[in-house]
Amino acid sequence: MSQKVEKPVLSGQRIKTRKRDEKERYDPTGFRDAVISGLDKCANDFEAISRYLDIAGNKLDYRRYGESLFDVLIAGGILVPGGTLSQEGDGPYRTEACIFNTPDEINMEIMKNWEQVFIKLMRRYKYLEKLFQDEIKKILLFVKYFQPSDRKKLSVMLYLWIANGSVPFHAVLVLNNPHLVKDHLALDFLIDMFKVWRQEKGVNSLYSSIKKSNIESHLISFVPDTKQSQVYFRNAFQDNGLEEILKLYNDQYQQLAKKELQVLLADALGESKPLRDIIAEVKDIAVKENIQEHETACIIWATIMDIPEWSKKEELVTEQAVRHLKHYTNLFAAFTESAKAEISLLLKVQDYCYSNMTFMKAFQKIVMLFYKTDVISEQSILKWYKQDYNVKGKMMFVEQMKEFIDWLQNAEEESDSDGESD
Repeated sequence: MSQKVEKPVLSGQRIKTRKRDEKERYDPTGFRDAVISGLDKCANDFEAISRYLDIAGNKLDYRRYGESLFDVLIAGGILVPGGTLSQEGDGPYRTEACIFNTPDEINMEIMKNWEQVFIKLMRRYKYLEKLFQDEIKKILLFVKYFQPSDRKKLSVMLYLWIANGSVPFHAVLVLNNPHLVKDHLALDFLIDMFKVWRQEKGVNSLYSSIKKSNIESHLISFVPDTKQSQVYFRNAFQDNGLEEILKLYNDQYQQLAKKELQVLLADALGESKPLRDIIAEVKDIAVKENIQEHETACIIWATIMDIPEWSKKEELVTEQAVRHLKHYTNLFAAFTESAKAEISLLLKVQDYCYSNMTFMKAFQKIVMLFYKTDVISEQSILKWYKQDYNVKGKMMFVEQMKEFIDWLQNAEEESDSDGESD
């Protein structure tokens, strides 16, 4: 029986690595030195800077060292944690041909020339676009360590980059950092950027860009939660002609306050607190947060209607709704003392009954309950009937209310005739 003979193996065999598979040593310092050398020869000639960057990309590895490239163009050298420039290597560590070396007195022509340098660079090397967006988020976290003049220059450039689409507006959200928010640095940077945007493109352009990017929902997070900071915020926006943006903030602040009121009310009702205590607590918060009575009435309606598990049968849900709402008529009455609040509640009922199919036939019963318990007056019901506040389901609900409306109108006419005979 033959045995398998092992094949001889060469001992000490060396496998030569192909040159293309050899990894170059990561050397951002060497890259920096090469870029600084090239930029220094260009001085402040922006055309020369763009030409150099265009050609250098054929020799230097922009894809690998893109972060270092943008550090040099913005701050003059490689930024390290703490916002300072790296001192590694033989130097020079910094170039004069950078954004932070522009005049402290902002010159928009120079800043726009730098904008063109970045546009041309990323147009030539498209892969740098994503690297640039990530780099901006990193640099924004260093604003605390930059000189005030450099922060202002960066805010101007960020406006230009956002306006031309190089950087998404939501990049500013990285400034929502506790250390930057606490000292108003994030807010001041944002205001500087908004101010130059207003000067260059007008407040309407700024307003629409903020709305489009949904930044208004985050404005509140840039303000430390103290009364002094709220005053500082409002004064800063008003002093810089940013009243329209301040209105966005106020609207967002109000929305947040209303949500918090609804949560508090739901918790109080869930704990079965006495209604008089709930009324007092809700009134205190409404006054403190400047939530109007008609808005509070609608919040109460939404909260109370969220409590039960409603029947899916139309014939049962009306009776269930009336039974449920009866418990809270005193709460509603405490916040419907004005005609505006009564109409707002009536429209809220209309919208709810129209939006929830099983409640379509419940409208008349709910309104009658509120009428009998002095939550909604006959004047408000007649006003709702005569004016087209909300056309959704109006004809159907008017039909439900026809007999009662006729009775109210006849009673009103009789009251008028009695007054005339007197």
